[in-house]
Amino acid sequence: MEDKQYVVDALSIEESWRIFRIMAEFVEGIEALSKLRQAVTIFGSARVRPDDPYYKKAEHVARRLVENGFSVITGGGPGIMEAANKGAAEAGGQSVGMNIRLPYEQKPNPYANIVLEYKYFFVRKVMFVKYAVAYIILPGGFGTMDELFEALTLIQTKRIKPFPVVLMGSEYWKGLVDWLRDTMLRNEKIDESDLDIIQITDDPDEAVRHIKKFVIF
Repeated sequence: MEDKQYVVDALSIEESWRIFRIMAEFVEGIEALSKLRQAVTIFGSARVRPDDPYYKKAEHVARRLVENGFSVITGGGPGIMEAANKGAAEAGGQSVGMNIRLPYEQKPNPYANIVLEYKYFFVRKVMFVKYAVAYIILPGGFGTMDELFEALTLIQTKRIKPFPVVLMGSEYWKGLVDWLRDTMLRNEKIDESDLDIIQITDDPDEAVRHIKKFVIF
């Protein structure tokens, strides 16, 4: 009985210390990002290689953002994240990589000049949205979809101040957007105004112009 109580007490202590580790991640993130200039968070697949057209688009749009006075935030890994950090850094801007520790796929890229590392997904997700004035989302997988729909939900429910959500890659996103319109909207699960949150483009310069309409420097 005493051994069982010892185990329970040890687990309780471990849970208590986890709270402090979570708090530490929040504090570190806030201290690092609180003085960031108007930042755009860019999402997309970690599996995209440098010869992929979307890698080039991510690099281009990040460069143009910096040239127009923005900072860039990414998940800090390879693929689209690497491309965006590269474009921002090479343009002389603030290039933030918020890496998450994963057993595979996610390794920090070398182009972020502000680097944060997270253990907890939910802390990292708060930082993404807290310091973003816009999202640009390129083709990606489950993680990219997660960030997209979290932003749409927070904007739809007015839990955050609305900001532009730009989907780059009309061919890639067409099936999803058609489903939102033809299934969710038709079945009255969302409103027409919910679809207005999303802007779709293939042009990095158009993406930057759209974001600038909503941002005051």
